[in-house]
Amino acid sequence: MFEGHDTTAAALSFSLMLIACHKNVQDLIVAEIEAVAGDLHNKPTFNDLQQMKYLERVLKEVLKLYPSVSFISRKLGEELVTATGYKIPKDTMVHLHIYDLHHNPEFYPDPETFDPDRFLPEIAKNRYPFAYLPFSAGPRNCIGQRFAMLELKAALCGILSKYVLEPVDTPDTITVVVDVVLRTKDEIKVKFLPRF
Repeated sequence: MFEGHDTTAAALSFSLMLIACHKNVQDLIVAEIEAVAGDLHNKPTFNDLQQMKYLERVLKEVLKLYPSVSFISRKLGEELVTATGYKIPKDTMVHLHIYDLHHNPEFYPDPETFDPDRFLPEIAKNRYPFAYLPFSAGPRNCIGQRFAMLELKAALCGILSKYVLEPVDTPDTITVVVDVVLRTKDEIKVKFLPRF
């Protein structure tokens, strides 16, 4: 299960960069940690992590912009007719480029902008259900997706409770490389300044 560490590490790297680049988002996450855990010195419990809805929206937006697995392939179990009437025969291998799907302005207005509020329930409920696939979907979706989200929340809570993040790299200065796991050409750099 290589996804257990490579994909989470990639998501954490992109999360740190984006949170560092958006001080208002960082401040809201820290405020949520304090509100839910009671104090930045308290380690959030499992239940605390589940209550952190703003942090979850931030992570969903990170995974929209930088899906750890940027493409998937599937063999069709039956013939498929597209919306335009094109027939794809059974047993054809099809490829879905999740990165492009997540950057499609038809589903996401201003898709390149970092906007965690696009995952507010009242906004997300009107979106096509398969427009967001960072963990795939259906019978072959990622069985570890809930664990991955909790792991990312726990890591970010631990970091943001102790450090203020400042950007070194930004989305404009990195080069994204499509590989088995989405990555950057060079490491992502972020400044960690002691919070206390």
